[in-house]
Amino acid sequence: MDEASAPRTTWTFLTSHARVLTAIARDPWVRVRELATRLGLTERTVQAVVSDLESAGYLTHTREGRRNRYHLIGGRFRHPADEHRDIAPLLEIFETPASDGDQGNATAQTVPEGRNPDAARSHDESRNA
Repeated sequence: MDEASAPRTTWTFLTSHARVLTAIARDPWVRVRELATRLGLTERTVQAVVSDLESAGYLTHTREGRRNRYHLIGGRFRHPADEHRDIAPLLEIFETPASDGDQGNATAQTVPEGRNPDAARSHDESRNA
């Protein structure tokens, strides 16, 4: 394959902020370390993105035991060309992992409100053993 026909891989359609927000929408109990691994980012980058998203009013978090639980607030896109559009439809697209082998999100799960995520995971792991 010559250089002219080689695929360009230096950009993606979604920013790190969009990828972190959609991952949190799928799993509000997710840890920064898990996000970093799933998304191919550093923990420092993920923490900075989460902080940006909280500062901009897209999400909040509460401490529950030793974990954070993220709460999506929603909002509109930030770019002037799209600022009249709500982000909810974008989040809905990425709400569940793709059925065609979305390897990066195979472990994502949403824990029902009030449930201990560690207990849910250990229950699922013992059931699958």
